Amino acid sequence: MTLRTAVIGVGHLGKQHARIHSDLAREALIEFISVCDLDEQTANAIATERKVRSTTDWRKLIGKVDAVSLAVPTESHCEIACALMRAGIHVLVEKPIARTLAEADEMIAAAAQGGALLQVGHAERFNPALVALRPHVRNPVYFEIHRVGEFTARSLDIDVVLDLMIHDLDIVQWLVGEDVEVSDLHAVGIPILTNKVDAANARLEFSSGAVANITASRVGTEKIRKMRFFQPHDYVAVDYATKHVSISSLAPPTASGAWPGVHTKNLDIVDVEPLRGEILSFIEAARDGLPSPVSGRAGRNALALAVRALERIAEHAAHPGVSAIRQATKS
Repeated sequence: MTLRTAVIGVGHLGKQHARIHSDLAREALIEFISVCDLDEQTANAIATERKVRSTTDWRKLIGKVDAVSLAVPTESHCEIACALMRAGIHVLVEKPIARTLAEADEMIAAAAQGGALLQVGHAERFNPALVALRPHVRNPVYFEIHRVGEFTARSLDIDVVLDLMIHDLDIVQWLVGEDVEVSDLHAVGIPILTNKVDAANARLEFSSGAVANITASRVGTEKIRKMRFFQPHDYVAVDYATKHVSISSLAPPTASGAWPGVHTKNLDIVDVEPLRGEILSFIEAARDGLPSPVSGRAGRNALALAVRALERIAEHAAHPGVSAIRQATKS
């Protein structure tokens, strides 16, 4: 069956979803029907560019499409996704899954009620470096992760935890195991250029014994997207930006008992755009009745960790020195 699709919300990220839906339609993998945006001019412009219909009312898509990319502001995720999924329409929703855990639970329940697929847009899982690495991951025990971006005017309505760090919260939980509990979480963060948290650090301790230190900042002078972790006998280095991954392993001793040293292997990758990989996985799962590649539960887990981090950051903000910084930022 060829799925009929639409993209709801065609702003900065949604227009990239529309581009990929258009590409998949040219490859006869889907039938791209429509784009939707509250801004009629934006909707019409993207629709003209992609040669599809446009609307400003997502409700008009019910009964006309089978699956959608939902790239609207987070505050609207729950309302729109629940209505669509209860109508049996599959939904790929951008991260974070929702504003609150209660909304995430409502979305998961709506998907079950409507027999629809819910996938959460944690596109970093589809980075070619992660795709190549995933089969080699076994019992990681210590992570150091840095995600730093140059300051832009985008996403300033949310803290850096929900903007950037949530990617790595999801990845760490995925690699350690989605059923492994985070037994403790410490976090600090400060506003720098906005009245939201612009830079933050979180330390996660898992019930398995794994530990992760994650730093996220949107006020850097360069773009850094790197993860390093240790697992038994291996040191793994991932550069998301360059799509490079290497595994350095301590070679076993020779018959004489000598240690020949460390062997480093650079993994081969298949260079597929992460967003295309994400959308294609969604289409294939929806079409073939497969489990969600990034389930509602996985999206909820990432949101739950982000919420816990923000709670710890709020506690840290009560410190007199940090309070002074926040006050200076506001003024």
